[in-house]
Amino acid sequence: MSQFTMSLSLGGTREIYSPEAVVKAMARSEGTNNALLMKTYGRMLDVGAQRFISKPSSSDALAPLAQACPNFQGVVDDLRKYLELALYGSSPLNFVPILLAGEPGVGKTHFAAELAKALNIPHRFVSMGTMTSGWVLSGSSSGWSGARHGKVAQALIEETIANPAFTLDEVDKAGGDHRYDPFGALLQLLEPDTAKHFTDEFLDVEIDTSGIFWVGTANNLSAIPDYILQRMMVYEVPSPTRAQAASIAQSIYSGLLAANGWGFDPDLTDAVLEHMAEVSPREMKKALLDAMGSARLAKRETVLADDVGHSHVKKKTSMGFRA
Repeated sequence: MSQFTMSLSLGGTREIYSPEAVVKAMARSEGTNNALLMKTYGRMLDVGAQRFISKPSSSDALAPLAQACPNFQGVVDDLRKYLELALYGSSPLNFVPILLAGEPGVGKTHFAAELAKALNIPHRFVSMGTMTSGWVLSGSSSGWSGARHGKVAQALIEETIANPAFTLDEVDKAGGDHRYDPFGALLQLLEPDTAKHFTDEFLDVEIDTSGIFWVGTANNLSAIPDYILQRMMVYEVPSPTRAQAASIAQSIYSGLLAANGWGFDPDLTDAVLEHMAEVSPREMKKALLDAMGSARLAKRETVLADDVGHSHVKKKTSMGFRA
């Protein structure tokens, strides 16, 4: 669990699909001998169609996230505006889809996961780089061999919250056969009005997906269709400065201590932070675990600069940081 978790209240409930529509779809499919389809319909009826709507208790809970991921300060500042609007009125927590663009290793995927933890909402991860067809999100026809419902319907059936977060990792690397365009599946999902009437092709039942918080990551914006970019708020995430990199390292270290109950000193030394400033945010957790392991082999509770970088794993070229 993240060390910066927002306290949430529940802003009522929302019906995300019609039980009557599920019953009708079930009746239409009785002769198909599709066990997974019938099981999923049964699950939808068992858990019911009502889902809680998360609502923040304070926008200040995102401040520690900005400290932990300082190169995402601009993103956090904008998200806090939406939190304040949710607090001000009766609307649920509802964000415009965002796309985090930047060089590899700046911490985009890490930030997306930590953001969901800070908001205390369910989080689902989709690797767009390995997704060759839109059916992964929107389901495949029940008449196909191996057909099943998509990740979107699965999440809303399984979760108790109507507005979970979805990370679409490496959106720019999505590909596949043009007949099964992965981007096509996103069109309806990213538009709030049409997302309310999303139909999973496997289930053939309308599902209200308008509450989902979409967070995409990308290295190369030119590889993403304009019709997707126009439906998202695009942020260019800079590489962290050396000072920011040190702050990120300390935050990750504190999180490791909190998660594992280890008795190391609470703060990294300046010498260790200087070394960690050379490591990309993507690699920091592995580097810190290695350094902490070296310290324990030496029976120490203080991580020293000499503990950093002693792994036998082949090193990759480090990324550049701003001054």
